[in-house]
Amino acid sequence: MDVTGAIGDTANGWMGRSVLRREDRRLVTGRGAYVDDHLPEGCLHLEFVRSQVGHGKILSIDCDSAREAEGVVAVFTAADLDGLGDSAVNFLLADIAPTPLRMLAGDVVSAAGQPIAAVVATSLAAARDAAELVYVDIEPLPLLVGDERKQVLSHGLQSGEIEDAFAAAAHVVSVEVEHSLLAPMALEPRAALASFEGDFLTAWFSTQTPNRARDDLARILGLPLAQIRVVAPDVGGAFGGKASIYPEDVMVAWASKELGRPVKWCSTRGDELLAASHGRGGTTYGEMALSADGKVLGLRARLSFRQGHWMPFSAVVPARNAGRILPGPYRVGAVDIGIKGFLSHGAAVGIYRGAGRPEATMLMERLMDEAARKLAIDPMEIRRLNLIPADAFPYKTPNGEVLDSGNYGLLIEKAIACSDYAELRARQARRREAGEVVGIGVGLYIEPCGQGWESAGISLCRDGSFVATTGSSAQGQGRETAFSQIVADALSISPDRVAIKHGDTAEVPSGIGALASRSTAIGGGAMVRACDALCEQIVQAAAEPLECDAGSLVFSDDGVTAGYGAGGLVSWRDLAEQLIGTDGDPKDQALSSSVVFHADGEAWASGCCLAVVAIDRDTGVLAIEQLLWVDDAGRILNPLLVRGQLVGGMAQGLGEALMERIVYDEDGQLLTGSLMDYAVPRAIDMPSVRIEKIETPSPTNPLGVKGVGEAGCIGIPAAVVNAVNDALAPFRAGNLQMPLTSEKIWLALQGSAGTDNQVDD
Repeated sequence: MDVTGAIGDTANGWMGRSVLRREDRRLVTGRGAYVDDHLPEGCLHLEFVRSQVGHGKILSIDCDSAREAEGVVAVFTAADLDGLGDSAVNFLLADIAPTPLRMLAGDVVSAAGQPIAAVVATSLAAARDAAELVYVDIEPLPLLVGDERKQVLSHGLQSGEIEDAFAAAAHVVSVEVEHSLLAPMALEPRAALASFEGDFLTAWFSTQTPNRARDDLARILGLPLAQIRVVAPDVGGAFGGKASIYPEDVMVAWASKELGRPVKWCSTRGDELLAASHGRGGTTYGEMALSADGKVLGLRARLSFRQGHWMPFSAVVPARNAGRILPGPYRVGAVDIGIKGFLSHGAAVGIYRGAGRPEATMLMERLMDEAARKLAIDPMEIRRLNLIPADAFPYKTPNGEVLDSGNYGLLIEKAIACSDYAELRARQARRREAGEVVGIGVGLYIEPCGQGWESAGISLCRDGSFVATTGSSAQGQGRETAFSQIVADALSISPDRVAIKHGDTAEVPSGIGALASRSTAIGGGAMVRACDALCEQIVQAAAEPLECDAGSLVFSDDGVTAGYGAGGLVSWRDLAEQLIGTDGDPKDQALSSSVVFHADGEAWASGCCLAVVAIDRDTGVLAIEQLLWVDDAGRILNPLLVRGQLVGGMAQGLGEALMERIVYDEDGQLLTGSLMDYAVPRAIDMPSVRIEKIETPSPTNPLGVKGVGEAGCIGIPAAVVNAVNDALAPFRAGNLQMPLTSEKIWLALQGSAGTDNQVDD
């Protein structure tokens, strides 16, 4: 599909153009610079000794043989780490009992893979060999399960008369959804490099939040912020898994400070599956009260989330998001939502692409399908009956959230028209009569896209180029391309004239980073405001040499002109040199502006996904025959980047729905510790998708944009799961839980009643 045609005339600016990613040539030709590409002179290598049990008491640690091994510089245990501060946990909900990270386990290990000792040596091979020589005696302890687990968060959201709503209901439907634990699976595993020079620490992390990492290092190590620089160089993917600092990151920095030499650690894929943060893992239960004609009267929901054995900074975000997003795009007068979180014997559980949005959407969309089945109403119709109308925005939800803009009815209408929905249902009926197992599923979603502030700066340099800085970092989204378009559009110049700097706390202003689908809306909003301020400076500076009124100046790629057509011209280079002279560095700043932009509210994206699936009765193998996706991300900055983000999210959404699952056994041992056991979608697993757009610009930011990077993890899984349930509905197969593997589907078909494995509706 050519999405460019959906965004209107772009002839007069750079917004809306499908500009190719400027980053790609450098990255695909091997000129990227990731953490592991950096090797300072005299750099040491660190390797961790990790727990082999899921829960146990450490009786003794014998490091003598490791310390005597060739090339070993030091071996550290928890006994060496006195006097350190705690990592931060974001108190987004009131009732939280934070459990910060521990660099190394002390008396007790709480999860397989938890670091117990750190071996530092002159080479990676020496560090790994010596780590094998560390002997740890652990007395196994029972895993804490059920009510024995420590509760670390509890929250409730209530609005309206929930008891009255259920008392008045003609029908009540309920659904329970189990979300498997998932691995973010970035292409580049985590990595950390630290170097102390005097009292100054420079740390290179594969992170999506360099400023937050700097704050955490200062807090834990007891250093002033001014003595720490964090650099996020090229980062090969993150998906939320690199949003918080890890024990390994801090250990590397501490070891460098202790030893006075650079220290580096790079994770392996096995380390990532074992000890990097996981996502999802929640169990959600919902009950929905309905009138006889299908109007939703009330919603009860109970959301329970595993948190792992320690809490990253954003640990409570999935639970908070799931609770506040409900009841999604629907008008519901009364809600009662309870949220709980518990520690568990496994890796930390944090944000992962979607972070609570998929949990809320899956629960609500499953309930809507159950309601449609109960009332014998078409799934599209029952949704349409309960949608928030387009003229109700801004709309305050029962949970107090303010939805900025949207047209949910148009999403459905466009999905119906583009899919020829009536014929799709008629064809499904004919195929079922012929014995095929076919289902159609819908997933309607809304997506909050970040709150708060972000920083940006823009400068005119002596050589006539522009340098823009942003507090939003990059992990493959095309940030440099998109932000150069924003600057080019604001200044009427070519994007090639603009350099974008990010990810280095020494070069860019303090910022939040890249997460929560916020970077374009809030970070881009900050860039627009910085450009506005620079434009005012340019006008004042250029008016005098051009001998004209400031109001008549026109910007172009060549420079500043005194009015359209016949006016004089001063080039960008000449203007800069008139201001600061010709001598000095070409990148010296002639004019500069910087801003901190606070968004007026939160932008909410939305969309409607429709899936058609067919199931092989003999094998349970699922084929996605059709995917239609109508997305509303507000104003579109770069259709090419948008499509890439949507399809990438779709791949991860299908992974959760159909194949991905982290599995521990009853002793807390990880059974999916390699890609031989943890299934990740491949290119061959990806179905074709038709993507259509509508645009309801957001009033919360200057660009009118909304988030897009997480949408594929939100709407696509709900549509596919609903399609599978629709296909299995004639078989009364029950409530299948993700991932919907061919084995689960086949067993569901075999367990149904009737000699031909099918019963009447």
